[in-house]
Amino acid sequence: MFHSRLRSLSRLMISLTLVAGLATLAGGAKAQDKRQNAPGEFDFYVLSLSWSPSFCEEAAERGGRSQIQCGGRPYAFVVHGLWPQYENGFPEYCQRPAPRLNRNIVSSMLDLMPAPGLIFNEWDKHGTCSGLEGRSYFEMIRKARAAIKIPAEYLDLSQPKTVAPADVEEAFIKANPGLSNAAVSVTCNRTRLSEVRICLSKDLQFRACDEIERRACRRDQVTMPPIRGG
Repeated sequence: MFHSRLRSLSRLMISLTLVAGLATLAGGAKAQDKRQNAPGEFDFYVLSLSWSPSFCEEAAERGGRSQIQCGGRPYAFVVHGLWPQYENGFPEYCQRPAPRLNRNIVSSMLDLMPAPGLIFNEWDKHGTCSGLEGRSYFEMIRKARAAIKIPAEYLDLSQPKTVAPADVEEAFIKANPGLSNAAVSVTCNRTRLSEVRICLSKDLQFRACDEIERRACRRDQVTMPPIRGG
């Protein structure tokens, strides 16, 4: 009798384990967007603006730097990228190999994205997911950047500035009517401000999103190094 009950209990435990495993698999499948990596099939964009002085200081510490971005010309916020997003997660490398990007397009974008390698990488990883051909995608980046006003206090920063990420967000909100806390986020790398990320609809209107909060800076304060030459 005892052994019979023990066998029954063992079978029950195995059944429960299998059910739990299937439930986990089902949940994982649900988390995976069904449109995964289908070009043009996404919900919104994230415009990522990188604080160039932070990038250049970190590049110098690693022993390398972008000759254009970290050279003599001063840069403040530059465009890191315009990234197609799902409500949960994001597509990437939607065409392998990526369609060849015309070098004239690269040259035309250096005022906003001052590193050819960055431009090629953004096209391969994110641009191919937009559903747009190369020229149209980078025109979209230019339009998105033109829609954002950089707060005056960050245009000509001549001295290092200690800031709270929430204050940087608030400065962007004040400078851009219609932008809300739910649509903007700040990221940091160690002690420095890294990027400001803004959520935009496919027609480049501000829109709320939860996705950018997942990688938001959790520090109370960060440093903004001064603009080169400042």
